[in-house]
Formats: sequence, C-alpha cells, structure tokens
Amino acid sequence: MRLEPGSTGVTAPIGVFDSGLGGLTVLRAIRERLPAESTVYLGDTARVPYGPKAAETIRRYSIEATDFLVAKGVKVIVVACNTATARALPEVRARAGVPVLGVVEPGGRAAAKASGGGRIGVIGTRGTISSRAYNAVIHEHRPDALVFEQACPLFVPLVEEGWTDDEVTRLAAVRYLTPLLEQKIDTLVLACTHYPLLKPLLSGVVGPDVTLIDSAESTADSLENLLSTSGIASTAGTQTVGRYYVTDEAARFDLLACRLLGEEVDHLEMVSVDSTG
Repeated sequence: MRLEPGSTGVTAPIGVFDSGLGGLTVLRAIRERLPAESTVYLGDTARVPYGPKAAETIRRYSIEATDFLVAKGVKVIVVACNTATARALPEVRARAGVPVLGVVEPGGRAAAKASGGGRIGVIGTRGTISSRAYNAVIHEHRPDALVFEQACPLFVPLVEEGWTDDEVTRLAAVRYLTPLLEQKIDTLVLACTHYPLLKPLLSGVVGPDVTLIDSAESTADSLENLLSTSGIASTAGTQTVGRYYVTDEAARFDLLACRLLGEEVDHLEMVSVDSTG
C-alpha cells in the first residue's frame, strides 16, 4: 500500500471513483455508514459517460483512476461506476495493491434477496447491460430468477443536465421501462449510480408494487465488512472532510455534491488522469 506522508493504514482514506457525478450516491452511503472514515472521490467528468465506450477504453480509464487514488494513499478502492465494475474490476484489483470493492455484487445480491416472485428488471448503461454482470450475480444468488435487462443511455446525460424531475425524463423512463413492466417485474435494479437521483420519478413510473434497488447501501454494508475483516477500519471518533477531484468543469459537481452529501465541498480540485495526454 502506498500512502501519503503521515498516513497510516487505518487512518488512510477510502478511495471512490466514478465516471462522473453519480458515484456521489455511493459516497454518501459510505460516509453515513462509516462516520469515522475519511474519503477521496474522483469523478471522471471529462470522459463521462463510460457506458457507450469500448471495453478496452473503460479498462484504461479505470486503471488511470486507480493509479490516481493509489497515489493519494487510499487504503481501499470502491469502484462506484457500474460500467467500470462490470468491465474492469479484475484489472483494477490487479493494479491497485489495496482491497477493491465493486458495486455489482452487492447490488445484485440485494436484488436477489428482495424479489418476492423472482422477476427482476435491471436498467443501466449499454456497457453494463451488455456485460450481463448483474444477470450473472443475480443467478448466482437466485438460480430460479428471471432477469430482464434494459439499457437506458439517455438517463446519464439527463441526470448530468439536472433534469431529474422533468417531463422529458419521465417520457424517456416510460419508453425504457414499459417492456420490463410488461414482463411483470417485482424488483428493479438501478444499475448505474446516476439513477438513484431519478428514484422519485422512476417510482412514479413503475408503481408501488415494484421494489427499487440501488447498490449504494449494499456497497456501504459490504465495505464496512471488508474494512473490519481486513483490520483497516478507522478508530477515529470524527470523520474528516472529504476530498473531491474532477477531470473537467467543476461548478455543477460542487452544487450537486452539496445537495447530495448535505455538506460543503471544501476540497474540490480539477485534475488530469489521462495517461495518454
């Protein structure tokens, strides 16, 4: 583990990266669940979204994000991006030299447990859906489940634009979700960290009989267990202010982070992680 001067294993921060702003939903769950831990967040806002990109490109971006967080002295890395988890988790684990946790396994496991009738819908980016990673995890935990998947490529740019409660977004949701509702799903996995920002809108579209699952809470649970079993949980009494990094224009990130996290973003810096530049 490479640490910054003055850091030790247990007091080193948790590193979290996502393709953009959506991973803040995972970060919030982590900071609420683990109040003694400090955090470093990287949003690759210059290259969002990852979903439509080639698998090899996603792997390169994920390795670059990993290198950045390791250089910041993190003790564990959470890959908050579903696409990066689905496409690049083995490469990140091989590169990091610290424990790595993705969001697919916790989210898929939670969906398998929550579904009453075993009819589970999954929505995500094209990259996540084409990987069939959630399908595999759900069937590992519930072999009898019927899994229906739908790529929703418009959702990420709509969320990034701030149109989380807009008629355009609602119409897109109806278009995307109707085929899943026709399959009589009882559970819907929000397989992208941007999508929890659409929860009220999506709930209105799918109705009260469909349980929405996002991986943020499940990931925070898994991370708590990982830190404990690895002996690297912080014993500090007070959580430090998180550090935030973006790879492109930061104003919208700053505003959204304050709304999502309920705290001021005191350390926000724009950086480059592109190894080809």
